Amino acid sequence: MLNSSLKDAVLRVAPRVQTPAQYLGGELNSVAKDHRQVRGKLCLAFPDTYTLGMSHHGLQVLYTLINSDPQWVCERAFTPWIDFEGELRQNRLPLYSLESFTPLTDFDVVGFSLQYEVCYTNVLTMLDLGGIPLHSKDRTLEHPLVIAGGPGAQNPELLAPFVDVFVIGDGEESLPWLLEKWMSLKEGASRVAGGASAKREALVAELVGSTTWAYAPMFYEPEYHADGTIAAVNRTRSDVPREIMACTINQDFDAIPLPTRPVVPFVQTPHDRIAIEIMRGCPWQCRFCQSTVIKRPLRVRSVETIVQAALESYRNTGHNEISLLSLSSSDYPYFEELVTRMHEVFTPMGVNISLPSLRVTHQLQLLPKLFSGVRKAGLTLAPEVARDDMRVQIRKPVKNDDLYDGCRVAFQNGWQRVKLYFLCGLPGERQVDLDGILDMSERISQIGKEVKGRYVEVTASVSNFVPKPHTPYQWNGMQTREYLQWAGQYLRQNCRVRAVKIKQHDIECSLLEGVLTRGDRRVAVALEEAWRRGCRLDGWRECFQPKLWWQTFADLGIDPTFYSQRHRPMTEVLPWDHVNVKKGRQFLEKEQSRSLTQLEVMAHAE
Repeated sequence: MLNSSLKDAVLRVAPRVQTPAQYLGGELNSVAKDHRQVRGKLCLAFPDTYTLGMSHHGLQVLYTLINSDPQWVCERAFTPWIDFEGELRQNRLPLYSLESFTPLTDFDVVGFSLQYEVCYTNVLTMLDLGGIPLHSKDRTLEHPLVIAGGPGAQNPELLAPFVDVFVIGDGEESLPWLLEKWMSLKEGASRVAGGASAKREALVAELVGSTTWAYAPMFYEPEYHADGTIAAVNRTRSDVPREIMACTINQDFDAIPLPTRPVVPFVQTPHDRIAIEIMRGCPWQCRFCQSTVIKRPLRVRSVETIVQAALESYRNTGHNEISLLSLSSSDYPYFEELVTRMHEVFTPMGVNISLPSLRVTHQLQLLPKLFSGVRKAGLTLAPEVARDDMRVQIRKPVKNDDLYDGCRVAFQNGWQRVKLYFLCGLPGERQVDLDGILDMSERISQIGKEVKGRYVEVTASVSNFVPKPHTPYQWNGMQTREYLQWAGQYLRQNCRVRAVKIKQHDIECSLLEGVLTRGDRRVAVALEEAWRRGCRLDGWRECFQPKLWWQTFADLGIDPTFYSQRHRPMTEVLPWDHVNVKKGRQFLEKEQSRSLTQLEVMAHAE
């Protein structure tokens, strides 16, 4: 059911903005239903630009899943670029869904996928432009239920004033249940006593009280010690869960449908390819990694399911590249069989196969041979650190020899470049760890010269470590700005091979991420104020205004380092403790203690 008048208004302003095709919808495989023929309407709101949102596999999964049910319509909305936001505001036009140009406020449920904490101002932009009150307390049953999930939901407190319900865990089972429950409650709302706001609050309470994985922050109140730390998070109603548990798909992973008719964008996106999730979870337990904690247990798809889904997706899209997704693709239990089958089926078609997440193991030597004859993209690997004692400390057991041997075979089979991901600022990091990053990068470039007669291009991408909630490092603080600046300068100044490029993630952005990742709901005031002062699209270098953020914190009397850089004792109540993820706090405490023991060993060895 198309809102023609709104579409016509958008078409009039579209020539004045960059890449207008991202705001017009109508893409191949998009689903447009008549709203009068469905029971409920969901808008998946991705709080970043169209190009990044359309590269996100999870969005395609949920879009396909909900639209497969004739009772529901699922549509999409993204954060507009600054120029289009200006046009919408100047012309008093609401933010809308791409399928039907329906304003966000006209949906029954609006769901945000929180992939990156620095994007939180985008949530406020989309709510405001969509005609939805920013604060949940100001909404009535006339407004959509605002929900959020994804990695950012693991610490829901910072967005507590703005989100009605956080969904913790897998969405394939939780989202359909939530839609059904919410519509049933709304349909019976006439029987609920009280005014409009009271009725809405009662329905939200009944919704979250019916499960263990839905968290409504409006029913919880933090209590603080005199030093600013949290004393407790208390329920204000007895009929909501005391502790939130993650929703996990326990059924056969093959039975969870893959999106074999993904929406094909009209504009180029960073991941302009077919994505097939081959495995969810990771068999390893690296201490720095949040994903390996929140994605448990390990679940895999069969080789035949993957191949058939890839074939069907290829026929429905025409993409010439297929990406096999997981946290660690080479740990897929039928890895060699899968890669061989994909090579046999797709190489004759000229379709490239990419494995964006490879673990450094002996299988690296096998991979280039299996992919002989296809386009040679760069090899991307994530050793994280370069010294064995630091690997023990972060619990990522990889071997340099496997890395070097794999790169040698890759160069022999036509690969032209390598990208390496490292972490900077880990607990206990020393100068020799930075030297190891340089030595490893330069050694790989040298191996390329031995094979090809010239130094091979190697990019060392260095991320500034942010300790994440629900990891063993959640008690550790971030490194300081001064240390991260020194470490980046040290790496750049001491790099001896011109073919090796050192790229460090923006330090100010990492420091902000630390606050937004590890903060509590008292930081929400600064988030809203920074947004009102003009902070937008903070994950984009050309839009990010760090000075405005730091000034906002200062003006409001909030110390960012209290949240990001302070080491927290294991006795402290953390803002996210009432969200219980998989193995729980006891496991994390044990792993933190083991990490501290290894740090002592490292210090003694020095």
